[in-house]
Amino acid sequence: MLEIIIFSTLNGILYGLLLFMLSSGLTLIFSMMGVLNFAHASFYMLGAYVAYSLGMVVGFWPALFLAPLVVGLLGALVEKYGLRRVHENGHVAELLFTFGLAYVINELVQLIWGPVSVAYREPAYLREPLFTLMGTDYSIFRGGVILISALMLVALWYLLKKTRVGLMVRASLTHGNMVGHLGHNVPRLFMGVFGFGWALAGLAGVMGGPLLATEPGMAESLGPIVFVVVVVGGMGSLLGAFYASLLIGLIQTFFVAMNASVGDLLNGIGMNVDPYGEITGITLASLAPMTPFILLVLILIFRPRGLMGELEP
Repeated sequence: MLEIIIFSTLNGILYGLLLFMLSSGLTLIFSMMGVLNFAHASFYMLGAYVAYSLGMVVGFWPALFLAPLVVGLLGALVEKYGLRRVHENGHVAELLFTFGLAYVINELVQLIWGPVSVAYREPAYLREPLFTLMGTDYSIFRGGVILISALMLVALWYLLKKTRVGLMVRASLTHGNMVGHLGHNVPRLFMGVFGFGWALAGLAGVMGGPLLATEPGMAESLGPIVFVVVVVGGMGSLLGAFYASLLIGLIQTFFVAMNASVGDLLNGIGMNVDPYGEITGITLASLAPMTPFILLVLILIFRPRGLMGELEP
């Protein structure tokens, strides 16, 4: 039991940090530009595929750094030559633009890399155990992903709170016109933030590709959960996205790891029910994919602004 708790906690933190890495870029883009980007998860997928292709040429580690830069550059170009023009027509046009862009990216990925998964894996030495507990190994790569994700969180906090660029970004959130009147190029700042947000999505893809799977459906599998994270955490709140990512990651991981049914849980709190009934026999593992959306519904009912969101005036 102790082994299950320890490894489920580690895997839940790992999954949660990957979700945060992906959702932080979306949160940053929404909080600054008011754009709910439906193509965000597609750039997560693109990051994995670009890292796979670059890795075959320059090696794993150079690809680890180059792939997010490539994805971020593509994001900046999309903002400058596409979304910036669409922005003039309102939020509906932005949603339709990013919605269509997601499908275009998905089709391009299948045309270039094929409709099946590719063998994007970490080097063999990173699969060696970082530590062994009760006969179960925890790989170096998994530990490294947790470390890099945590460092990314610290770097993002420092960038936004302690640097001049972060000051300009935070000022532009609420007083964009004033920042422009002070002589700063706000459209260029928006383009940089957009590219940076998609670079974070690409970095999540570089990390998540070897852990999960690098295949054309990877954007569709994580895309809805990313929006759940943003809403549960509070629209535009990076700290809320962090808490929501860890919460969803831990809940899903523990549900998958626990060999129990709804009836077992009810009996555990003193209710005498049949653990093999039509409803009470449902296992927690089968409920795991639903838990983010159940949490979303509960949040929208009882706390519509999210965990750390602010009330609108």
